Amino acid sequence: MSRPRLPPFTAETLIQKVRMAEDAWNCRDPERVALAYSVDSVWRNRSEFLQGRAEIIAFLTRKWQTEQEYRLVKEFHVSTAE
Repeated sequence: MSRPRLPPFTAETLIQKVRMAEDAWNCRDPERVALAYSVDSVWRNRSEFLQGRAEIIAFLTRKWQTEQEYRLVKEFHVSTAE
């Protein structure tokens, strides 16, 4: 997989980036997903706070053990305001 493009995006490259994020999450590989985040990332999931890739991996492992039908579907909206 090639490195995702950095902003500014075209509509086409934005769709590609969104689909790559979906594919990564939907593979249900916590280690692969965690690589998309910085080593010192901070997450909040409802009342749970996570810090760092190890905690992200542990969280996703637990999440996907109980949420067998989980699928991420991302959407984006293009603003036409100038």
